This record gives sequence, C-alpha cells and structure tokens, in this order.
Amino acid sequence: MSKIQVSNVNQPNWLEVTVRANLPKNLKKLEELAYNLWWVWNSDAKNIFRYIDIEKWHEAESNPIRLLNIISYERMEELSEDKEFMAQLDKTYADFRAYMDAPKSTKKPSIAYFSMEYGLSHVLKIYSGGLGILAGDYLKEASDCNVDMTAIGFLYRYGYFTQTLSPEGQQIANYEAQNFTQLPLSPVIGKDGKQMVIEVPYPERTVFAYLWKVAVGRINLYLLDTDNEMNSEFDRQITHQLYGGDWENRIKQEIMLGIGGMLALKQLGIKKDVYHCNEGHAALMGLQRLVDLVEEEHLSFQQALEVVRASGLYTCHTPVPAGHDYFEEGLFYKYMNSYAGRLGIEWKELIGMGRQNPEGNSEKFSMSVFALNTCQEANGVSWLHGEVSKKMFAPVWPGYFPEELHVGYVTNGVHMPTWAASEWKAVYKKNFPEGWWNDQSNPDMWAPFDKLPDELVWKTRMSLKNRLIDYIRDKFKQDWMKSQGDPARIVRALNEMNPNNLIIGFGRRFATYKRAHLLFTDLERLDKLVNNPNYPVQFLFTGKAHPADGGGQGLIKRIIEISRMPQFLGKVIFLENYDMRLAKRLISGVDIWLNTPTRPLEASGTSGEKAQMNGVLNFSVLDGWWYEGYRKGAGWALTDKRTYENQAHQDQLDAATIYTMLENEIIPLYYAKNSKGYSPEWIQTIKNSITQITPFYTTKRMMDDYFDRFYNKLAKRHALLQKDGYAKAKEIAAWKENMVAHWNEIEVLKMEVPNHNFDEAPNVGDTYKLHVELDTHNLHDNGLGIELVIIRTSTHNNDKLYEVVPLKMTKQEGSHLFFDTQYRLNYAGGMKFALRMYPTNELLPHRMDFAYVRWL
Repeated sequence: MSKIQVSNVNQPNWLEVTVRANLPKNLKKLEELAYNLWWVWNSDAKNIFRYIDIEKWHEAESNPIRLLNIISYERMEELSEDKEFMAQLDKTYADFRAYMDAPKSTKKPSIAYFSMEYGLSHVLKIYSGGLGILAGDYLKEASDCNVDMTAIGFLYRYGYFTQTLSPEGQQIANYEAQNFTQLPLSPVIGKDGKQMVIEVPYPERTVFAYLWKVAVGRINLYLLDTDNEMNSEFDRQITHQLYGGDWENRIKQEIMLGIGGMLALKQLGIKKDVYHCNEGHAALMGLQRLVDLVEEEHLSFQQALEVVRASGLYTCHTPVPAGHDYFEEGLFYKYMNSYAGRLGIEWKELIGMGRQNPEGNSEKFSMSVFALNTCQEANGVSWLHGEVSKKMFAPVWPGYFPEELHVGYVTNGVHMPTWAASEWKAVYKKNFPEGWWNDQSNPDMWAPFDKLPDELVWKTRMSLKNRLIDYIRDKFKQDWMKSQGDPARIVRALNEMNPNNLIIGFGRRFATYKRAHLLFTDLERLDKLVNNPNYPVQFLFTGKAHPADGGGQGLIKRIIEISRMPQFLGKVIFLENYDMRLAKRLISGVDIWLNTPTRPLEASGTSGEKAQMNGVLNFSVLDGWWYEGYRKGAGWALTDKRTYENQAHQDQLDAATIYTMLENEIIPLYYAKNSKGYSPEWIQTIKNSITQITPFYTTKRMMDDYFDRFYNKLAKRHALLQKDGYAKAKEIAAWKENMVAHWNEIEVLKMEVPNHNFDEAPNVGDTYKLHVELDTHNLHDNGLGIELVIIRTSTHNNDKLYEVVPLKMTKQEGSHLFFDTQYRLNYAGGMKFALRMYPTNELLPHRMDFAYVRWL
C-alpha cells in the first residue's frame, strides 16, 4: 500500500507572455502618446492619463504604459463614449502631431550625442543624478528646438539603486530589475523583421547588444542592452548597473558605449555633422570613427585623426582629476591591443593618446585625455568650471598657460517645461507675451512677472508648499513606519509640517564635498533656530550616497540620528530615495534651496536652477552656476573667498555665516508679513529672482550656446576637411608630418633680447627691440611663429600670464627667417619674459590642435 504524503507538487513550468492593451479604435491615439516621452513635459497629455483613472495612475506610478495595461477593457469602452474625454484627447493628440510633424531645420548642423545616463522620467531608470538629468533635459530641449540630434546610451536592467533606510539610519541600496515591456520604449526592428543586434568586438569574442529606441519628442534615443541569452553571464552584466562593478566592468561598459554606440549608428545608417561626447565615458567613439576612416575610406591614421577631431566635442562635468576614469595599461591592453594594428600605429602611440605625457610609461590611460586628443573642442559646464578645467587639463599642453587653452564653457541649464510646476506654467502662459515658450532665454519675455500681483505669487507658492507637505505625508508615512518604528514619533513629525513655516530644502548626491553636514556643526544654534515659536524653520534633506562612498553614507546616518532627537523631531527631516518625482516636489515646494559645496568642486549644479523657475530662492556658495547667476536682492550667497587653508576651520566659518545670514537677513525677511499673511519684501525677492536670473539658465539658452560656440564651427570645419576626397585633411596631415620631421632641425642663428642683468633697473615707458633669426634648414616652410611671453611675479610665487606679444616675420632669405618687434614696459614690479616658437597654419582651429612649442 502506497504511503499518502501531505503534499506532492512539482515545479510549475511558467511560460512568459506579454499581453498588450487592446484599445478601442478611437483610443489608439493613447498608445502613441504613451510611447513618446513628450507626455513627460506636456501637462495636457499627463492630464489625459490621470483622467482615465486617477487611482490606477498612482498604482502604475505615473507610467502610462503600465496604466494602459491595468485598465479594464470596460473602462476603455466607457472612455470612448465620454465626449469630454474624447474632445480633450483629440485636442492633445492634434497638438502632439503638429509638434511632431514640424520640419527640422536644415540650416543647423546635425548632432550625435553620447552619454552614460539620461534622466528623462522616473519611469525609465537609466540615470543616477545630475549628469543624467542634464542629458535628459538636453534631449528634451533638442526636441523643442527641432534639432537634428540622435542620442546613444544604455538600457540598464537594474539602473541605479533604490534607497531605503535601516532602523539605525543606514542607507540600503536595492537594485530592482526593470521590466522592459512596461516601459515607454520599443525594440528597433531590422530588415529581417527581428530586433536589431549590434555585434561589438571584445577580446576573443563578440558581445551582442539588443538595440532599443526611446522617443523623446522628436528625438530618437537608442539604447544598447547586453542582458540577453547570446552573451555569457560575464558579459550580460555590462548593462546591468549604472556605475556598478569593478574597473574591468567599467572598461567593458565604455567600450560598449563608445564603440558599440558608433557601430549602432552605422548599422542604422545614421551619419552626423558633430559627435558630442558628454563626459569621458563615451570617449572611445572617437576610436571607432578612426578605425572606420582607416579601413573604409583608406585614410592614414593622421589623416583620419584630422577628420575625427574636426567634428568632435568633449564636455567635462567633473572638476577634479579623481573624478575621471583611468585604466591600468595592462587592463587597457587586454581589451584594446588589436586597435593599434587596425589603425596602422604602434601600441605606444595609441596608449599615449590617453596620457598627459605620451612618452611616459607609468601613467594610466585616461578616457578624458583621450577625448581631448580626439575632439577639436572641449568645454566645462559653467564659467568657473571652464577655468578650473583649463588648470586641470593644462598638463596635456605643457607649452601653454591655462589661460591660453582652447577649453571653453557652456553653463548648464534646465528644461523649463519639465521642471516648472504646472501652476507656474499656467501663470506664465497667461501673463507672458505670445511666443515666450519658444523664446525662454529672452529676459524681455519674463519682465511682466515683476508686475504680477503679490497675492498671486504668494497664492501660487502656498499651493505648491501644500502639495509638497501632502506628498510627504502620503508618500513617506508608510516608509517611516517600517524604518523608524514608533508611530507616535512619526505622527508628531508629520504634524510639525506647516506651510506657513519657512521651509529650507537640501537635495544633493551625498558626496562629502557637498557638505550636507555644515548645519550640524552647531546643534545648540540649530535648536534655537528651528524651535523659535515666532519664526519657525524646517529643514528637508534628501540624497543618495554612492554604495562605495562610506563617508557619504555616514553623513546620511548622522542627519537621520539628529532628526530623531526630540528637539529636532519634525524640524529636521530626511526624505529617502531622492528621484525625479521627489525632486519635482522639493524644488517647487520649499522656500529656500540650500547648496553648500566646497568651492570650486561644484562643476555647475542644476537643482538650484530648477528651484529658481518655481519662485524658490537660492542660498548657495558662489560656485558652479550660482557664481554667474547670483544677483543681490534675488537670493543669497556665501562668499567665494577662502579664509582658512584648513578645511575643518573653513567649514566652521561657513556654518557660522549660514546661521548669521539666516538669523539676521533671511528669516526676518520671510516673517515680515502683512495683514494678508505674506511678506511684500519676500515676494519682491522672488520677482527679482525670476526676472533677473531665470531666463539665463534654461536649456534653451544652453542649446543656443552650444551651437554658437561649438557646433556651428565644428560642422563647418568638418565639411571642409571631408570635401574633395578629404583633400584638406590630407593637406593638414602632410604639413604636420613635415613639421614634426624637421622640428628639431630648426636652428636659432641670432636672438637679440634685453639683457636681464640691467646695470640700471628699467623704467615704465622704456622701449626695447627684440630680434630673432632662424634657419629652418630642410623644413621648406615658413609656418612658424615667435612670441614674447611675459608673466608677472608676486610675493607668493603665483606667477600669472600677463601678456603675449607676437614678433612679426620681417624677412625671409631662403631657409632663413627674420622676426622683429618692439616692446614698451607698461607696469612696474617683478616680471619674467621668454620667447616661444610654435608652428602656425591658417587651417588649424587653435594652437592646442598642434601643440608643438620650443622655448628659445
């Protein structure tokens, strides 16, 4: 007799199937709207999806694809008979089609844009922080400006982490897999009817990447995805996590982004005028472009390099060398050694392109240096960051001073339609001149804001503060119950939130240089500040620390510990899992946006710009964008002057300054309320801020700057070098090769300069003649320049470039060149001078393009 068991069950054999929404015919437009991220920055489109079912919209986490998949067919049939809904849908869809069908301008250059991350919507987890949000905003602006742009990135399976907190306040990083079928993206279908696969060569194998497309308004963003069964487990991980894994995984990612991205464009048949490398992660796009020109166009390496450089732009977002990617030569050789042979050059030459000193052997390979050597133009992301970048990159061109370098800047901006709250957009639309939406960077368009009734400005601000408080009470109550335990404490904290209080927000990546800890260096003073019964103040903190950044995680833990102290309960609050949804609520709902980085480590910073267009006032260190943006009477600034070399002492001083400004200026101004419940002076500060600052920090201005400063001239020179079978590229390469071959043969025959051992000290106003004679021997080229370089000396040995005076070539006799000038002493004090020889050719875009220098 068989024994009867309690249970006998085998494992189910699940078959995965995705059932797509079956919409009534007259609602098919919903699907088209859902699959284009235009809805992210179009309030009417969002309202369409909210109208379908507001509870389901929240359940779907504001993801229209998920929403359409969980709405019943019966509800869809109801909507198809709803005249009000259908009228709004038809109008919104007509607006969408008019937007999409507008012809692209053929007058502007076309752009290929490469970035490791894009912050387009919280729905699509392919971003971590500022770099991604900036890239996402830039694509949206490119769409609004109808720019011919194609973007390349990764479709991460897990993306960046979701942050939760332990009961002790320790950050927990959770990596949650994305279900691609529930996202606003579609597979790119090839000619064979199957999803397109990009084959990318790696050592002794090929890595296969599926290609996906995200429609960002009029812009196509193509995403590479290696998490498929064609790859080994080792290679499937390439697109698992953003900034995850070890250095080997990082180089594999950057090969896939740069080389795989170019191969994807090639397979799609897409060619552009300009190739924009957003950070050094994508620098290897230049390598693949070189290979294509050598192997397919049969150019020499030097000729190909001229063409690639002429159409390349590298944007740096990192103000310190440690923030850039460096690879050991052994690791770089393992993955890239075959490319030297394909280019017809020695390995030493290839590895040297990623080193500040190409002849050295101990340096790691820098992606940033490689980007500088394969892109004609480079820029920082604010004026100050551009200056910092010149100093940081100066070792790449040792013959020149930082002030002379070609590295420029475009200050970052933010996409106004995305980040301005719908309440403010309605105010702007009603009161601004017609056409302001397409002319956001014009200050005249914003001038009417100064004339708006104070009551309207205050009413709008209070509406957004209430929305923020409601959001916090709704979103975080359950989370806090899990992580903090004591319900009474949580209820008390939530009850302390009051829209009439002065609310100060701080939302950043928790890196130590961001100095989130500054306020907590004097808890006694903080206690008095937040517990003043007449002038209450609340602080909201949020942000993630990189999982490998113990210091940043320690800061989060410390803030949470302080927030749980009885005197700070409900007065200092940490909001977990800083993402785009929380950011939108914070930057529109607080009164003050606080930013306290160690100067000059903030490259730009854009959260304050987002707050700016929502009537939130900035209180920040004069760093990044605020160094340019600050206007007296339109926000507050901590000085850019440094008092102490010791950072701890400087932190204490800055903290004391913050408290003093809050106590003596900011809090009294906010609470100088009239009988209507608001401070007229505070409202005027908001008006000053919006009219005097906001127009200059939109992505519209940013886009215009990129075309004016970089894209237009790159496209023009690229076209010149390609013309007539790359004739000019070959000419320049030949000229450079000839100059290099004979550079060391150039002989100085005579040099007449003032004797620095003057018997009597020279006087201001004295004039001196300088004369140089050269013999170029076999160079057979007069493409040489000589200049007088003068630096001023200081008591602190901080030599500073003062003046560069060119010598004029006055005569040529065979291989002999004669140079002369006169120089008049214009100032008193210490000085140094020297003569510098350099090659010159009208076809060069700037000196750094061929940075040969000899000091005579």
